[in-house]
Amino acid sequence: QVQLVESGGGLVQAGGSLRLSCTSSGRTFSSYAMGWFRQAPGKEREFVAAISWSESRDYADSARGRFNVSRDNDKKTVYLQMNSLKPEDTAVYYCAQSGSRYYTPGPDSSKYSYWGQGTQVTVSS
Repeated sequence: QVQLVESGGGLVQAGGSLRLSCTSSGRTFSSYAMGWFRQAPGKEREFVAAISWSESRDYADSARGRFNVSRDNDKKTVYLQMNSLKPEDTAVYYCAQSGSRYYTPGPDSSKYSYWGQGTQVTVSS
């Protein structure tokens, strides 16, 4: 069974930065794509960024140029570096792991089998 634990959320002023981490336990990490999603109050969950097993990256338009997703397979950890944060980035951020090895689900949340509990990011104006 895979468990994902996020950390690094918090309160930051607009224009600031945060780095989220998500550590996986269980099966081999390096073979699986990882994704970041977020959900703001009253809104549906939306895709933020993803990194494949081969380290190709995909970003939502809202994140491209400000966020960077990376992974450390030795630590079984995926990161989301968020810069130039805006109040509209306020949400609970979730990491997720693909259900299949060597598969790149990108923004398709239905293709991710394991999800973390989420970490709150609040950006004040």
